[in-house]
Amino acid sequence: MELDNTIVLRPRFQKDVSMSMNEIIEHATKIKEEVKNDYRVKISDHHIFLFITLAKRKYYSPHLHLELEENEDKTTHVKGLFGPDQTVWTFFMFLHFFIAGVFLVFMMMAYSHWTLKQSTTTDFVIMGLMVVFWFALYFQARVNRKKCQPQMHKLEELTNRILKDKI
Repeated sequence: MELDNTIVLRPRFQKDVSMSMNEIIEHATKIKEEVKNDYRVKISDHHIFLFITLAKRKYYSPHLHLELEENEDKTTHVKGLFGPDQTVWTFFMFLHFFIAGVFLVFMMMAYSHWTLKQSTTTDFVIMGLMVVFWFALYFQARVNRKKCQPQMHKLEELTNRILKDKI
């Protein structure tokens, strides 16, 4: 998976596998016990979640969500979504909404000050800072994605192992 030149922070992939959904879930269940020292595998209906264990996890460590969709010909369409830990992602989104909220409040204040013929300098400075903070968040997320690439490849290898026809 090539990620260096993509803008996406949560990479996705799709593939068709010649196994049924039940066979994939059985393989995942078998592999779950083999890799429990390095990975945590969680299976829920037609979803498989792959995590790095707490002992080896960093704050930027990814997890992988696999969604299984059975086709009519008993093959399976697998959709994968890499993402950060849920707590980190929630905090990241909170910061985005906070920055957007502050930007919008000061944009409204700037409009009010402009219509009242008052100084808008402070409003525009704070709006500019919010844009800078937003770009800083984006570039920090790219740095974290670059740091977690080796772990993403390990999760991808585990996925390929689960999706093989024979164990």
